Amino acid sequence: MLLSVQKLIKKFPVSRGLWGRPNAFVRALDGVSFDLGAGQIMGVVGESGCGKSTLGRCIVGLHLPSEGMVAWDGQDLRTMDSTLRRKAQRRFQMVFQNPFASLNPRQRIEELLVEPREIQGRLGAKEKRVVAANLLEKVGLAPSDLDKYPHEFSGGQRQRIGIARALAGEPDLIVLDEPVSSLDVSVQASILNLLLEINKVQRISYLFISHDLQVVGYLSERLIVMYLGRVVEEGLTDQVLKSPKHPYTQILSAASEGRENAVKGEPPSPVNPPAGCAFHTRCPHAEKRCREEEQDLRDVGQNWKVACWKWDRL
Repeated sequence: MLLSVQKLIKKFPVSRGLWGRPNAFVRALDGVSFDLGAGQIMGVVGESGCGKSTLGRCIVGLHLPSEGMVAWDGQDLRTMDSTLRRKAQRRFQMVFQNPFASLNPRQRIEELLVEPREIQGRLGAKEKRVVAANLLEKVGLAPSDLDKYPHEFSGGQRQRIGIARALAGEPDLIVLDEPVSSLDVSVQASILNLLLEINKVQRISYLFISHDLQVVGYLSERLIVMYLGRVVEEGLTDQVLKSPKHPYTQILSAASEGRENAVKGEPPSPVNPPAGCAFHTRCPHAEKRCREEEQDLRDVGQNWKVACWKWDRL
């Protein structure tokens, strides 16, 4: 398995007491587990604040997990020595949401694109321009753009440059954190098609993070749905979107199709989450057990997992 995430927990301090010691935490991730195979596209959806961006950052090493495991080819990144960890981390890259902020405005495009290779020490001076030009062509831009600066490009073009920069490190996995949410719909489609073509040709795996079920449905093969730091449903994307099993996924799906409004009410505080199922405060089907006991993610058949007590009654 290319990537295996097991019981991942990430806590952030939100207040400090005597001597500056943290005395309250928010659990941005609360026991997240999933596997991602080579060449596979996994979607991650949920409302803002559900922990999906934190998940991506923990996987690429921008955040250190508080507990749990991120394993690469079966090896836990936390227990690797520093040399092996650096080598492993070269194999995954991240594309961020805001193409206006993720590129250094003071660097020319050629410099931006060759920097990942130079860090890895695999690029001679004469090769730089050829490599950078090839990367631009892969994402549908012209080699003549190499001497320009990021401010000379549109949002969609900047995101293409961000993708080209991720490809420069020759990764096996790219984590894409809301990469099209700030773009016009027509530009979104072109970026999604570009990502699908790259996946088809180079067999690079994606972890695609989004709040938009339609976007994720277009791109991903498998889908995990997150709520308040936990995975509440996981399965094949077509199955989950056509016949969602968890009440939260059902409401998100209906809202994305215009059949009803978004989830009612506000999510509970992640600093002091409710007992039992965290979704029970907003769930139209909540019962006494839901308010008292938390249900773990469980297999309900067809390689489909749901964290909901109602499946115990079937």
